Amino acid sequence: MAVYIGSKEKPARLAKPADSFDVMIVGGGPAGLSAGLYAARAGLEVVLLERMFMGGQAATANHVENYPGFDNGIGGPELTMAMERQAAKAGLVVRSAGVVGLELRGEEKEAELEGGMAVKARAAILAMGARPRKTGVSGEEELRGRGVSWCATCDGFMMKGKNCAVVGGGNTAAEDALYLAGICEHVTVVHRRGEFRADEALARRLREHPKVTIIWDHVVKAFEGEERLRAIEIESVKSQERTRLPVEGVFVAIGEDPDTALVKGQVELNRDGYVVAGEDTRTNLTRVYAAGDLRVKPLRQIVTAVSDGAVAATAAMQDLRYAPTRAKSLEAQPVT
Repeated sequence: MAVYIGSKEKPARLAKPADSFDVMIVGGGPAGLSAGLYAARAGLEVVLLERMFMGGQAATANHVENYPGFDNGIGGPELTMAMERQAAKAGLVVRSAGVVGLELRGEEKEAELEGGMAVKARAAILAMGARPRKTGVSGEEELRGRGVSWCATCDGFMMKGKNCAVVGGGNTAAEDALYLAGICEHVTVVHRRGEFRADEALARRLREHPKVTIIWDHVVKAFEGEERLRAIEIESVKSQERTRLPVEGVFVAIGEDPDTALVKGQVELNRDGYVVAGEDTRTNLTRVYAAGDLRVKPLRQIVTAVSDGAVAATAAMQDLRYAPTRAKSLEAQPVT
């Protein structure tokens, strides 16, 4: 079974008293849990570091329709709890503490934790994910999962036959709107500019689609509803005139922010802050891997995050076979 440490019951020790780990995983979403499962099953000494609840963004999804194996869909919390239980049975060790610093350039990787402790490992799998950018206006958080979503392919099916809106003007927004147009009664795209940032081929399809209406030069100012979303209030960026748009679902697609601040200056990032790593998940640093939504990739979904985690753990296992044997070291040490 997994060992949970950093709790009130076990606040100090990490695992075996006189050993560092083979692999440390930073992040407890589907990518991290999948990596933990594969690494533990491979017989590696592995620890997963997570500050918040396990499951990441996937655990907040009201209903996941597109994860293989569940023909009626499954709730995000149920899916990620099952992942956690499976990793636990394999022997994954979980450290319930936030990571405040990472040193990944040496032969031994080190994570500084909240509370002044440090974890060392021969390899590190980065699985911190990315956070959808939010509008920050009233009602957004209150109606999360009840009409407000950041993932059209995850939650769009629940809008079948209904009127919905997409907020944004980039490729993701355009793709979401076209996808939803095949499901919903009608889709309204609300974009703060007078032209799309999306590729012209996507933008042209969107402009020509009979089930899509585009409202240019407007921003969302409020999400309205009690038990469920009923409407959004939008404002013209030119005249500041406000309009109420009745919809039953809104999909916010104004970008994501990868959680990569801890590795900036060490791991190679692209201009948007995502980790540059190949399909083998290897980064520019030896025995450092990137799995899930923080990696440069064409699709960010639960299923691709799980795949990345498995690939990263397998790559770490392969690379550790040829790495120098580590010297015996102490358990978690206070950071000086």
